[in-house]
Amino acid sequence: MAGKIPVSPLALPLPALPAIKGVTLGVIAAGIRYKGRADLTMMEFPAGTTAAGVYTRNLCPGAPVEWCREALKHGKARGLVVNAGNANVFTGKAGREATQATAEAAAKLLGCKPREVFLASTGVIGETLPHERLTAALPALHTSLGDTAWADAARGIMTTDTFPKASTRMARIGDAVVTINGIAKGSGMIAPDMATMLSFIATDAKIPAPVLQKLLTKAVNPSFNCVTVDSDTSTSDTVMLFATGQAKHPRVPAEGGAMLKDFARALNEVCMDLALMVARDGEGAQKLVRIDVTGAVSAKSAHRIAMAIANSPLVKTAIAGEDANWGRIVMAVGKAGEPADRDKLSVAVGGTWMAKDGGVVPGYDETPVVAHMKGREVEITVDIGLGRGKATAWTCDLTHGYIDINGSYRS
Repeated sequence: MAGKIPVSPLALPLPALPAIKGVTLGVIAAGIRYKGRADLTMMEFPAGTTAAGVYTRNLCPGAPVEWCREALKHGKARGLVVNAGNANVFTGKAGREATQATAEAAAKLLGCKPREVFLASTGVIGETLPHERLTAALPALHTSLGDTAWADAARGIMTTDTFPKASTRMARIGDAVVTINGIAKGSGMIAPDMATMLSFIATDAKIPAPVLQKLLTKAVNPSFNCVTVDSDTSTSDTVMLFATGQAKHPRVPAEGGAMLKDFARALNEVCMDLALMVARDGEGAQKLVRIDVTGAVSAKSAHRIAMAIANSPLVKTAIAGEDANWGRIVMAVGKAGEPADRDKLSVAVGGTWMAKDGGVVPGYDETPVVAHMKGREVEITVDIGLGRGKATAWTCDLTHGYIDINGSYRS
């Protein structure tokens, strides 16, 4: 890609990430596409590690997504291999051969079955993955694995990202403290529907795979599935959670239950942190946008309306231009295809109500709204006036930078 992308003005610093008992990881430059940077990441987990995953619902998924869906049926993991620069999507038989060869090579190093190795790829679609470079780099990468390379891993999975994304939390299970670390990449082609966005989370807790899956699915819905950069659902969207079982805590029952309440809280926070970092790093983004919809006929309806607003190019360009054009917000509500009554609709920006019950608020002063839109974070509130359904979505503005980045993505 031509030129160097400046770091997003919405970037957050990388937090200090503690070691997770049982997880070793590392990165290496395999020369898959990029020159002079790490592009291959590996994690190793101990025997007994359980896995959960949520993947894209795009109907043209990448070969790694198909591999992971099949492998996840067994609920066990010993390794993870992630490459950047090539998505291994729309590559047919060659793509399937690449996943098989990668999993077999990693399994040989890890001393496990290929189905216990999970794979993810991100980058250009439609180009054959040179998996021989990948498998040739794996032995040296495996030798270098350690428990402190979380920051390197966060950088190693990046493509058009301008900053690495990571989050960490502590939680209690009984009287024991467990740790959760997560990393993510994503900047463009972001409208996750799961469950090019990837996220990998690990914990030292010991949690059965079915329970882990329920926890992850529940955490993904209000976080990753409520962010959008450009409305394009990637063929590679993947969120995976690995539990090494190395922490000493009371046995978690098969149904999970109240014992995991604090763990669920921490996992939800990690997912939300990572999802919002992805929105902050939207290609060309200058502003983070929060959209709250209330008064819809249901939560599902509110979500669809919020996402319609978040995905509207007209709304997003108005925000980029710091134009308090609330008519575009009304348009986006109406195009969502959800129940709405023009004469009951209310719109606010930055806490200032611009329109109420289908009309402009008497004496409306645009001054505080304009001032709010000049900031880095913009808040939009829409009340539909029909029910109690509510939802929140997150996006970013749409700037010339998005065109610059994507117009030269393969060059």
